Amino acid sequence: MLKEFKKFIERGNVIDLAVGVIIGGAFTNIVNSLVTNLINPLIGLFIGKIDLSNLVLKVSGATFRYGEFINTVINFLIIAFIVFLLVKAVNKVTKHDEQQQQPAGPSTEDYLKQIRDLLKEKSN
Repeated sequence: MLKEFKKFIERGNVIDLAVGVIIGGAFTNIVNSLVTNLINPLIGLFIGKIDLSNLVLKVSGATFRYGEFINTVINFLIIAFIVFLLVKAVNKVTKHDEQQQQPAGPSTEDYLKQIRDLLKEKSN
């Protein structure tokens, strides 16, 4: 069991995942600060309130804190957009690297065309 655990930990994906989780946690704090200290006051200028987290709706004794929900949605959208940009940048770099590494030989498409042509010749 210890050998299996050691083999599992030594895999690169586990370490990459751990680093990603740690950086993601720190990044979440930055985004929370951005939303709370910069974006919410900007939105508050337009709706007349500076702190969105204080927006509540009270119905029959129930309190709905929709301001906190708005903060959470803004946080999610910012994080999702930045992750999208990061993935897009990484894909662009890896795609560029793959194109440089490919040999100049015939592609799979060329082979398929040759097979198609041979099959046509055989059927005629």
